[in-house]
Amino acid sequence: MIPAEKLTVALGARSYDIAIGRGLLAEAAMHLRPLLKQPKVIVVTDEPVARLHLPVLARALNQGGIAHREIVLPAGEQTKSFQYLEQLMDRLLAEKPERSTMLIALGGGVIGDLTGFAASILLRGVDFVQLPTTLLAQVDSSVGGKTAIDTRWGKNLVGSFHQPRLVLADTGVLDTLPRRELLAGYAEVAKYGLISDLGFFAWLEEHGSAVIDGDTAARQRAVRTSCVAKAAIVAEDERETGARALLNLGHTFGHALELECGYGNELLHGEAVAIGMVMAFDLSAQLGLCPADDAARVERHLAAVGLPTSPTAIGGRVWDADRLIGHMHHDKKTSGGRLNFILARGIGRAYIAKDVDIADVKALLIETAAA
Repeated sequence: MIPAEKLTVALGARSYDIAIGRGLLAEAAMHLRPLLKQPKVIVVTDEPVARLHLPVLARALNQGGIAHREIVLPAGEQTKSFQYLEQLMDRLLAEKPERSTMLIALGGGVIGDLTGFAASILLRGVDFVQLPTTLLAQVDSSVGGKTAIDTRWGKNLVGSFHQPRLVLADTGVLDTLPRRELLAGYAEVAKYGLISDLGFFAWLEEHGSAVIDGDTAARQRAVRTSCVAKAAIVAEDERETGARALLNLGHTFGHALELECGYGNELLHGEAVAIGMVMAFDLSAQLGLCPADDAARVERHLAAVGLPTSPTAIGGRVWDADRLIGHMHHDKKTSGGRLNFILARGIGRAYIAKDVDIADVKALLIETAAA
């Protein structure tokens, strides 16, 4: 049994720990108790996670003497909406919460984002804890305090920065994920190598299949390395005024594709990010910023593990470059009416590009979507 590991997101008085290891869900009460202002929590989860993991958490809370109520929501990106935010707030208020009440987000990125946003506005702000149950949530969305819902204008455009008190990443729960969900999370793992860690990307080229296939040591290393990278960036730039924007590698393209697909099962967030990262490296290569061999290497690895690398992987769609660019202009990274992109000078050398000619972006979209 590989021992659990702990690291800290250093934010002064709002610092918090990330614990990573198998079996942490069954030990949740031990980790939660020191943080509770009263021995009572409200657990927010979704229907599939409730079936798989809520009994383990409930048993742990009962054994630890922590009273709890559960709110179970539908699964899927559509739950990150005003409609379900209103439903969640109404059900939370029906529990007569106090400012000492803690919320527990048990689920993937949708539940984590929605619950975190609800915690930020409930009674003008209550504590919450992330118990991420997907690979994507464990390596990315549960860490850093970005909470939000989607709108018809785009993804994550209504939200707040509200840091959790703790992140418990039980890598054992990843065993229950469908392969497609694991792959979607793996795209965010690869992102950390592509941003600033060539050595990690090289390790993934050798061990990425083991991460996806369930090797305990490989999974823990992948989650830990990703969380270390994100924690360092968040500590440096909590509110995304500078370096934290690098974490959006592939997301400007990816979010546009997601919006065009309606945030449904047709294209998962991690799949969109994988396609977007390939497009970002292709654009970097076409602009002469990045070696073409690096762009090809990125595409080769993501394809090798089973991720889509082009919009044409989504069958039955005709892509319109102008529509996609229109979606991008609603992106949070737009500044002064201009789109900012995360491009790369090579693998592990991402940077914020503020001078990209939209004509070059359109040419890439036409070429890629028609390929």
